[in-house]
Amino acid sequence: MQLDISLDGALATIAQVGDLSMGQPLGHSRRVAALARMLAQACDGAGEHLQVAEQIALLRWSGCTANAEGFADLLGDDVDGRRAMLDLTLGNEQMNAVHQATPLAVVHCEVSGAIAKTLQLGTAVEAGLCRVFETYDGTGRPLGVSHEHIPEVAYQVVMAGDLDILTRAHGLDAALRWISEQSDRRYPASLVSLLVANAKTWLADLETLCTKVEPVPEQRRVSLTLVGDVIDLKLPWLAGHSRQVAHVAVEAARLWGLSEPTLTDIGKSALIYGLGRAAVSNHLWNSPGPLPYGAAERVRLVPYWTQQALRPVMELAAPAEIATHAYERLDGSGYFRGVAGDALNAEHRLFATSVAWVALRQARPWRSAHDEAAAATLLKQDAGRGLFDNDVCEAVIAAASGERRLRQPKPTLLTARECRILLEISRGASNKQVAQLLAISPSTVRTHMESIFRKLQCSTRAAATLKGLTLGLIA
Repeated sequence: MQLDISLDGALATIAQVGDLSMGQPLGHSRRVAALARMLAQACDGAGEHLQVAEQIALLRWSGCTANAEGFADLLGDDVDGRRAMLDLTLGNEQMNAVHQATPLAVVHCEVSGAIAKTLQLGTAVEAGLCRVFETYDGTGRPLGVSHEHIPEVAYQVVMAGDLDILTRAHGLDAALRWISEQSDRRYPASLVSLLVANAKTWLADLETLCTKVEPVPEQRRVSLTLVGDVIDLKLPWLAGHSRQVAHVAVEAARLWGLSEPTLTDIGKSALIYGLGRAAVSNHLWNSPGPLPYGAAERVRLVPYWTQQALRPVMELAAPAEIATHAYERLDGSGYFRGVAGDALNAEHRLFATSVAWVALRQARPWRSAHDEAAAATLLKQDAGRGLFDNDVCEAVIAAASGERRLRQPKPTLLTARECRILLEISRGASNKQVAQLLAISPSTVRTHMESIFRKLQCSTRAAATLKGLTLGLIA
């Protein structure tokens, strides 16, 4: 089954994940892409470099799910904190802490570069993404490289982003004053002059920007699983989650006798349904026990944000409709719509039940994973209370019962032991925890991790997780 999407659709969807993660309005990255294209054209005329600028802008925040946990630790709220960081309202002490958090920039750059490589966007896009936190005066992150090692397109994208964010937060005049103050510090003075001269006109032109993303005929198709992996990276304990939901939901729907096109839509819905999680801080997701009213309400809006984020991506209309019913319940107690009974069709019921099943079978920070028998008991109890359809529960349990999907490693890449270690690391385990689980020493785990990083050509756990999922080494 091909769970794929057009390249433009993938870029648009990943951009929406980034916007929510960074506390920005949906569509922010598309505005930045348009502004960066205008600036690039003013600099160098027409050419392939315009597409490079757009693609870097759309993927600029693609690594931010991978370091959300780190920003939650640093700022308390990874979403609101990063919004304040971007619009310059973050306190001085916290801003200094961000500037010193080089490892978070390393994670972001490695993951965004890996995403661009998986999408086969070319070396110019990869290089630009790895330099968006560097500055003209060499005080940027993660490497602090000098101006001659920073491609001009990186400055163009960063300036476009600063213009959009600061104009929205403080007004155009204040935004241009701040940008002008950054001449030959954050970006080259020549680009600043060009932007200042044209900013008002370019911002006005954005008002005619088309908000819909329709697939271009004959455009290259890419795997939608990459989008699911990017979404899941926000929480270490969700690595591979969307892939597992897709497997269970599709097989349950097959047992139910649904058509092949519907199976495809259900599989795609599993890979995108968690998009709205990006709008909620990690510290809430990691909180044990019942959430207070305000926090609980933010969680209940997750499927709403998924719906809003996917609205412009026309080719995902049918999967998005299924995806946003992930937390609805037969008795009307679900969210965000609170629909009940016959308003939930077979696809909705199968999908929501599959999401619940996979969640029961996975560990969470506040509980261990339930084994198959316990998960089946809990799911049937919920059906008895009117939350799920009992027959649908039976189909989901039957579909999942034969699943034992720890994939065999590719013998030329990672060993079986390395795959097992990477699997545990992807779920958030420390070296010490892996050592205890596998009855080996922490130094042995460290040696294996060094080998994994070398073979996968990365240096962070988030990037290794993404590559492991993409290559089918873990699931």
